[in-house]
Amino acid sequence: MKAICVTENRQLEVREVPTPAFVPSGHIMVDIVASAINHGDKAFLARPTITKGLNTSLYEIWGASASGKVCAIGEDVPTAFAGRNVALYRSLTPSPHTVGLWSGKAILPYTSALILPECVAVEDYSGSLVNAMTAYAFVEEMLSEGHTGLIVTAGASASGLAITAIARKKHIPLISLVRSEQAGEELRGLGVEHVLVTESHDFENKLATLSKQLNTTAVFDGVGGELINRIAPHLPISSTIWCYGFLGGVGLISVPSVLFVAKKLTMKGFSNFNSATVRDIHKLRAALTSLEEIIADPMFRTRQGMKFSFDQIAEAMAYEAEPGAKAILSPTV
Repeated sequence: MKAICVTENRQLEVREVPTPAFVPSGHIMVDIVASAINHGDKAFLARPTITKGLNTSLYEIWGASASGKVCAIGEDVPTAFAGRNVALYRSLTPSPHTVGLWSGKAILPYTSALILPECVAVEDYSGSLVNAMTAYAFVEEMLSEGHTGLIVTAGASASGLAITAIARKKHIPLISLVRSEQAGEELRGLGVEHVLVTESHDFENKLATLSKQLNTTAVFDGVGGELINRIAPHLPISSTIWCYGFLGGVGLISVPSVLFVAKKLTMKGFSNFNSATVRDIHKLRAALTSLEEIIADPMFRTRQGMKFSFDQIAEAMAYEAEPGAKAILSPTV
């Protein structure tokens, strides 16, 4: 079968690889329908050190996310998976038997898959599970540390939307930060109550007032750089900033040490791979079950951009669209 593989010099190329014929115990075989190119797919190519220790694939097939239909299940797999549409996130469960997602057929542990409801289109979830699991794992971590409200800096991003959906389900106060009034209106149209536009003239004052009122001491940051410098002075006492994304580019975070002392601030990184939710198989299964109940929420859907064939991988990786639409790889295009 045709697949997109990574070379030794971190380039992508289309290869012919063996079509999987056997499904090991605890694994599923999936006919891939669509694979979204997420930001992480590009970042991991550019930064080899951050992929060290992550789940790999036979034949070096690339790609973290996809959706498709289960065509076979191995022993010890719940029968509920047979014949169902699923969203996939390859890196959730390491396995030496994994056959990656940018291919016609994939093999992976069933704990790297989420069963989709019959009422949704499988193509709409080709890049969703990575964001849904990141959101779920983060919310579990912030709650375990005693936080009761949160701020999402990239509120209109896929991860930001997923966190918003989970926070709404759990009745957690949330402030969503966006860069434009258009993005703000889109979130309000989805029912998000507290949306602040970072480019508005009174942004800092509004953030200081609202964050104190809602006690939003947890910050999920997908931007970094200058935005953190702006919001740090206006956070409630004992706030924690989790750094996850880098939409702000290479801008430096510069927060005076006196502010850390006065505000009792904490700053650290967040990785779903290292979260208690993903590392504990029992918690991971519970998370996937919980997400199945809410995955039909429109906030979890992948924003689809242009579709590309595997042979168009160079064009697909270069594709950029607003607002946040992703290139979609299709084995059948």
